[in-house]
Amino acid sequence: MTHPDEEWDSIREHPPGILRLYLTQIIWLAALPAACTFYGTTQTGWSLPGSEQVVRLTESSAMVMSVLAWLAILAGVAVMGAFVQWMSETFGSKPTMAQSIAFSCYTAFPLFLAGLCGLAPSIWLAIVAGTIGASWSAWLLYSGLPVFMRIPKEQGFVYASSVLCIGLVVLVSLMITTVILWSMGAGPEYVQVL
Repeated sequence: MTHPDEEWDSIREHPPGILRLYLTQIIWLAALPAACTFYGTTQTGWSLPGSEQVVRLTESSAMVMSVLAWLAILAGVAVMGAFVQWMSETFGSKPTMAQSIAFSCYTAFPLFLAGLCGLAPSIWLAIVAGTIGASWSAWLLYSGLPVFMRIPKEQGFVYASSVLCIGLVVLVSLMITTVILWSMGAGPEYVQVL
């Protein structure tokens, strides 16, 4: 996170295998926001504006939503890695799938860390942490892609912008899937604490 240029070369030269990457890093990083949000929504709770009452989710509904969020993050990293690899030929680079997934995982690391704000559910904390995490990830993407793919910075800007657009499409797809799952009964169940 502090010396990304050197790390991108190291990751490119010695990427872990996909299975090892998932088992040793991605499943745990993806669990961070899911577990923190589960705890925050079931134990800490939040207050609605203008109200003193604390609102929490039932543990059963929060567990379903946390597991689904965890699976969505795991799938999102794989999808982004696949798109990074698929678009690479256009820009004259040929990373392996493992390299592409590793790049996607490490670029998203600040977003995983932003998931810590789930311990204390607050819309303002989520906005601040999400903005910082997204900005940091975008910086890693735009500064790291040319180094990782070994392409000129001008091409790297276009490539990174394409990856960012795909990321937004994946995010919107996950939001649509969430709405569909909520309408099928996997939505939140609230508990008010006096």
